[in-house]
Amino acid sequence: MAIQERTVFELYPSSDGEPMADNTKQWEWIVTIKSGIEALFRHDPDVFVAGDLLWYPVEGHPEIRRAPDAMVAFGRPKGHRMSYLQWQEAHVAPQVVFEILSPRNSRAEMQAKLKFYNTYGVEEYYLYDPDGGELTGWHRVNGQLQAIETIHGWVSPRLGVRFELQAGDLLLFNPDGSRFLSFVEYVERADAERKRADAERKRADAERERAERLAARLRALGVDPDEQ
Repeated sequence: MAIQERTVFELYPSSDGEPMADNTKQWEWIVTIKSGIEALFRHDPDVFVAGDLLWYPVEGHPEIRRAPDAMVAFGRPKGHRMSYLQWQEAHVAPQVVFEILSPRNSRAEMQAKLKFYNTYGVEEYYLYDPDGGELTGWHRVNGQLQAIETIHGWVSPRLGVRFELQAGDLLLFNPDGSRFLSFVEYVERADAERKRADAERKRADAERERAERLAARLRALGVDPDEQ
């Protein structure tokens, strides 16, 4: 590794020493949201999605940083990064960020995050409290992040994703109406699809065998089943 690269990583560490999640519920939501957005934009090479990646918006100021639970940067190529150094990303700030609240997060901490995202150009900020069943959102209006008054049914201008709350549970829907799924739900759906395909194959095999037996009986009677 070049000395210059080493210096960059030393100045802008890839870890802040904090855990990615405080509990299993928070972790599951981070993975579901991050993976769902990645799947949505999987065919677009210029949408970068990350989870718990340190974002440094100002060169020369490594103390100014945040690691959103999930963030989306439109206009930036996919790929692996040690951190998001904005001056090396054509000065593009992540336009959409998500935070999943945990019991450890203080009010002051969350206010500081909102101030940071407002200062450094985030267009949409969503905060979900899975324990309290509350979703809050902000979007940029006239240069400032403003609270979204009605979040239920809200459609993200950038993502095209619709947000709904059902008995306190957050539901996210893709533009085609399909719902974001957890990893377990993806596996269960894949299993169900495989079983359906297996059943269809067995049905087709049984139908082919039945047709072959019938054709054999017709030939035994002197009838050519292939004649029209």
